[in-house]
Amino acid sequence: MADFLTDYFNLSGKVAALTGAGGHVIGALSRGLAKAGVKVAVLDHRMDDAQRTVDDIIAKGGEAAAFQIDVRRREDFESCLQAVLGAFGDVNFLVNGAGINAPTPFLQIEEASWNDVLAVQLTGTLFGMQVFGGHMLRNGRGSIINISSASAGPPLSKAYAYSVAKAGIVNLTQNVAREWATQGVRVNTLRPGFFPTAWNRKNFITPEREAAILNHTPMHRFGDPDELVGAVLWLLSDAAGFVTGAEIPVDGGFSAMTI
Repeated sequence: MADFLTDYFNLSGKVAALTGAGGHVIGALSRGLAKAGVKVAVLDHRMDDAQRTVDDIIAKGGEAAAFQIDVRRREDFESCLQAVLGAFGDVNFLVNGAGINAPTPFLQIEEASWNDVLAVQLTGTLFGMQVFGGHMLRNGRGSIINISSASAGPPLSKAYAYSVAKAGIVNLTQNVAREWATQGVRVNTLRPGFFPTAWNRKNFITPEREAAILNHTPMHRFGDPDELVGAVLWLLSDAAGFVTGAEIPVDGGFSAMTI
């Protein structure tokens, strides 16, 4: 009985690839998975940030390696898959977490900026599932988590392309989950609430906006990225063996709030 939880949620020795893993939220997920005994492939466009996450993991006794990727390029996913397989021998899990945003007023949004947000957020998720998910399908097992947002619907103000992309990620996740449900690969979406970065605070969260967010969050606070780790461990583990096509909110009650 004492080993029930350990066995039920055991991820030790598995391999996870995470895009955007040099960042605030996905970096925390990477460190959390490493603490659970997962070998972590840290994928990011900025190698300095990726290496910082790897160094944190290794300093605490975990196993990780950094790989550079531009998630807008399918060929980058293909080369990263081969590099991760060379480093760790397999890939069991994928977290599609790379993302960018822009606070541009609607009438001033330029086509290039719109396309870039959609490419990083939505097309990057597509490529990740095609390439890493394709490997999992060939093995007949795997679990994928795509990162949604409180902005997926109803959309948040000031985040037009971002909101469209996040809504698309939810829809794409459901589509792929349905297609792969009998093939051993589960696909789910994690829907974080507000876990602000320094960039968010500078570009999006004015004092008035912070008050509006917290007043709409029953817990009346922002989240800490480490508070996402439990949901990720569950979704990747066999404990969630009958969970696919789901969107799991971790938002302090934000999505349950009306008046």
